[in-house]
Parts: sequence; structure tokens; C-alpha cells
Amino acid sequence: MGPSDNSGHAESAGTDSCGWVDVATTDMKIAILGNPQSWYVRTLTDAATRGGHAAEAFDFCRLSSAILEPRTRTSQSGTSLDSSDAVLVRTMPPGSLEQVVFRMDVLHRCEAQGLLVVNPPRAIECAVDKYLASARMAAAGLPTPRTIVCETTEDAMRAFEHLGRDVVVKPLFGAEGRGIVRVSDEELAWRVCTALERTRSVLYIQEFLEHDGSDRRLVVLGDRVLGAMERRNPNDFRTNISRKATASSVDASVEECDLALSAARAVGACFAGVDLLRDQQGRWHVIEVNGVPGWRAFERVTRIPVADELIRYLERQLT
Repeated sequence: MGPSDNSGHAESAGTDSCGWVDVATTDMKIAILGNPQSWYVRTLTDAATRGGHAAEAFDFCRLSSAILEPRTRTSQSGTSLDSSDAVLVRTMPPGSLEQVVFRMDVLHRCEAQGLLVVNPPRAIECAVDKYLASARMAAAGLPTPRTIVCETTEDAMRAFEHLGRDVVVKPLFGAEGRGIVRVSDEELAWRVCTALERTRSVLYIQEFLEHDGSDRRLVVLGDRVLGAMERRNPNDFRTNISRKATASSVDASVEECDLALSAARAVGACFAGVDLLRDQQGRWHVIEVNGVPGWRAFERVTRIPVADELIRYLERQLT
């Protein structure tokens, strides 16, 4: 798309009734769901402006949706989300079950009413749910660690035995390594699982794969891998950057790229961060697919302008 495109979105300079600032080169109106003060929202807004598009930040917690006619009308303080062409989901803030369900409902309605939502709501729901994502990847034939999910300590202790008495216990929902514990002691396993059961948590138990202290994050956009970085943490089995792991750019192999693309397809994501771990036998395993991936560290080491790539992806999808 360009300034001469006849999509009907290019307008003369001014502000429309929804609060959008339009300029002569504006082709797309992009809604970014995220904290307006975040680095990611600023970076995406700058990339949209460079492409001649208008971008507006929306806060999930401030959205309201009106059902006053066949269409639903979603807005934030009078600014309409529905007037956008595309919605970029940059965050999913914590909240009650009702709040999270409502936010996902809004994304589903946006998609049903013709907006391009990245990632699609079904993909976000799948990627955020470790059980469903793992099941989808296994069903697709991808190598992923053996996993048992249950709700009672009794079942969890059986899982501990079955998975070799060296496991990783993870929260079903969560990111950046928060709440993940490696357990290889029976008494500690019982204490951890009992504590989780008392809080009515689901027990997600995965076999621990011995590795060299590193993993790889590949960023997928559409049908290609943008690039890859290796994360290394000699002091923690968790290789998240938030856990003080170091990162470096690497060239991903064909095998790694195929695994990353297949994993993103398995959860239905068009934009994803796919984490791969190589065991001591040299076999790659898909550990996780992040449907709302961060890319700040990735961009720093790879020099790949992810926000610009995302805007160009939206342009291609809406052409």
C-alpha cells in the first residue's frame, strides 16, 4: 500500500471524530493494545509513522464495548477501536478470570467484524496456555519435553516418578521464567506440589532436559524466521533475559527454522517467539511458543528492526 492506494483510508491532514490524527500519507489505522508508555508501543508507533500510517495506543483495562446494534462498538474514553484496520496485541495484563475473558471476547469481536488482529485471539489463547500449546505441538509431531498436567499432589507425585524424578514445575500461565522450579528431590517435590494444590493451581510438570545452559529464541513473522538469538545463563537453568541471561545473535539452521515455523503454525500464531532447547544428545526440542513476544534484547543483538517488519507485514496482509 502507498499514498496512491484507493483503500479509502488516506485523508487530508486533520483530526477525525474518533481522535485519530490523519495525514496525507496515512494508509492504515493501527490500534496497539499495550501500555502507552512502554518501549514497545513507542517503537511500533514510530515504525507506523515512518510507514505513513496512524497508530493509537489502547489500554486493555480501559476498554468498553457497547452492544447497541448488530455490531459491537469498542472504545477507550470515546476513541473507537473499531475504526482501525489492524490491532496489534502488545500485552495481556493480569486480571481476574472475568477480566481476561472479556478482553479475549473483545479481540474475537474485532476479528469477527473484519479487523486484522495480530496475533489472532485463538493463537493468543493457545500460546498463553502451556498445556494446550504443548498438546498442539505434540499432536503436530514436534519434539517437545514429556509433560503431565494434573490438579492433585497425589497425581503430581506419580508424574514426578514417571518423568524420571527430575522435573520442571511451571505455572500454566506465565512468562519470563516466573514461578518455574526445578525439582529433583522427592520431599521438595511433595512440598512444592502441595503448596500449589492449596492455591488451587494446575500442576504442569515437565521432564527436565539436561543442556549446556543455553537455548535459542527464534522470531517468526508470517511464513519466515526473522532471525535468532542464543541466550545463555551459567547460573540458572532458566535462560530468560529477565533472569540475567546473556544474548548473542546466531544463524539458525534449516532444522531450527523448520521447527520454529511448525511450532508457530501449531498454535496458529503469525508472530511468535519460539524457544528451542538442545539436549546433551544434540536433539532440538520446542519448549515454548510466545504469542506476545518481546524483542528488545533480540533487536539489540540481531539489529533486525522488528517493529518495521511488523508494520510491513500488516501492509502486505491488508493490500
